[in-house]
Amino acid sequence: MITQDMTLSTLGLVVPDDLNDPRLYIDREMSMLEFQRRVLEEAQDTCNPLLERVKFLSIVSSNLSEFFMVRVAALKQQIEAGVAELSFDGRTPAEQLATIRPVALQLMQATRRELQKLLPQLDQAGIHILDYDTLNDEQRASVEAYFQEMVFPVLTPLAFDPGRPFPHISNLSLNLAVVIRDENGDERFARVKVPNTLPRLVPIRAPKDENGAASREHHLVWLEQVIAAHLGLLFPGMTIVESYPFRVTRDAEVLIQELEAPDLLETVAQSVRQRRFGSVVRITVTEAMPAPIRNLLIENLDIEPSDVFALEPPLGMSELGKLASLDRRDSQRLALHASRPAGSRSSEKRHFRRNPPAGHSAPSSLRFVHAGH
Repeated sequence: MITQDMTLSTLGLVVPDDLNDPRLYIDREMSMLEFQRRVLEEAQDTCNPLLERVKFLSIVSSNLSEFFMVRVAALKQQIEAGVAELSFDGRTPAEQLATIRPVALQLMQATRRELQKLLPQLDQAGIHILDYDTLNDEQRASVEAYFQEMVFPVLTPLAFDPGRPFPHISNLSLNLAVVIRDENGDERFARVKVPNTLPRLVPIRAPKDENGAASREHHLVWLEQVIAAHLGLLFPGMTIVESYPFRVTRDAEVLIQELEAPDLLETVAQSVRQRRFGSVVRITVTEAMPAPIRNLLIENLDIEPSDVFALEPPLGMSELGKLASLDRRDSQRLALHASRPAGSRSSEKRHFRRNPPAGHSAPSSLRFVHAGH
């Protein structure tokens, strides 16, 4: 029996000599990354339906973006402000940042490895995520029509040269870094933003069977690959040398002095709008992007080389969550429906009467009655 007179020592528990010992504490940022690892484990769990596993990959990607926008951004702000205060686990902001970068990179790489494992299973389930280069003539014709009607009208390419400033890259936007060559042989950099108003995974019109019925299989291709294949239409008279996708994550940490804000709601709304223009905290690029283009992004977006993460495509995997909306119940988690134990149904008549007695009113068709009645 435990009494008030007992101490931790008498209970056989080890009492640390100094509760301020950093070894007793876990870094908050590392704890958050470990939580993302547990979410990734749900994507790796074969007991989960296929599309649910894909959804967990998108959740990890979305959570990591939020982690960089808030947690990493806050550490960078502390470093810029010269904060030298140690965290509970005894690390400076710079040490925390150096610790979490490789762990975050491992998580980003692990999500892509898991996606590569799931793609063959998606194929077997009739959900085909294709590369543009693998499309047949009929599929390319379908994608071409979609590009001309839906994509081309909303694209706005922006060139960068000594006479034009580097274009603003908004938060969480996916872009194509394009190198073009003019008729004189001079090369220039241009940026094409992948519109977020269109589906990231472009549906390809499925062929009909001999009875005229549409196939239940889904064929999809990445929007950035479709745009990259049609860059010649955006730069007439130019030669497309190369193009590579990249994605920018900006500081979205909202700092509000409540006592100084006359209208807190408007202050929050303004801070959310400014998320698009915060300082850059992360750039994700494909491993194929050459060093000169990476260095151009580093210089013009004012970041450190350690803030650039080279990954296998696709970038911005949060869009994979849209696959869960496909009408494929065989690959989704079934909805849960409440049910009553069989024993409770027989006793229901003793507690509820469907209609109230004559001369009495009840707020609903069910009326509570004492068990003895």
